[in-house]
Amino acid sequence: MADSGDSEAETLARLLRARRSVRDFAAREVPAQLIAAILDDARWAPSWSNTQPYRIAIASGALKDRLKEQLVARYDAATKLQGGGLPGKLAAFLTRRKALPDGDFATRFEYPEELTPRRRATGFGLYSLLGIARNDIAARNRQMRRNFEFFGAPMALFIFVRQELGVYSVLDAGIFLQSLMLSAQARGLATCAEGALATWAGPVREAFAVPPAYKLLCGLALGWPSDHVVNTFNPGRADVAEMLIPARRG
Repeated sequence: MADSGDSEAETLARLLRARRSVRDFAAREVPAQLIAAILDDARWAPSWSNTQPYRIAIASGALKDRLKEQLVARYDAATKLQGGGLPGKLAAFLTRRKALPDGDFATRFEYPEELTPRRRATGFGLYSLLGIARNDIAARNRQMRRNFEFFGAPMALFIFVRQELGVYSVLDAGIFLQSLMLSAQARGLATCAEGALATWAGPVREAFAVPPAYKLLCGLALGWPSDHVVNTFNPGRADVAEMLIPARRG
């Protein structure tokens, strides 16, 4: 039972509703014992036959800064590929190899028509809160670049999955990730799961001794939330009725 007298169900419901994808972190380190406690909670996440087919790499301090520089450099190079005119083409020629994604999974794809309105509403809502106009490509690129700066978080985690289990290792990793994020939320920390951090796996593999069979699925920024307005953004969720598939009649 929670110390406040709330039931465990009420505590869990509050944590689930309070958790946000935080996109600006305070410049404050996270004590090692807090990280250990969060990981100790998350390790109890269920998985297929208890195989626990995932691994976690954690970057902080100088290693985190080096990874940030390398990932930002690749993002900047990729952005130049989109530039127009002769300068843009020359920059593209010089930076193409660095810019090309080398991730284990595609992080850019076409969204199904059914899901596109919700995705767009989330993006427009976030940019509107930040005062970024719809046609302000430079500002949008700057905001996207923040992904590869880990939004200023003092720690970046990278989640790897065992490839032989296919989508089921990804399912197990998702359950683990939610467990980790809720444990962090319960301790006053903030997180942002980032699929974008899987775009370039090269720098991450160079920084960590990743077992060959494990593939980079995503990253996670972790730290203390700042008071930036971006952290007030709440896109909401669909009603339960929208998720339920009705039974066939007859």
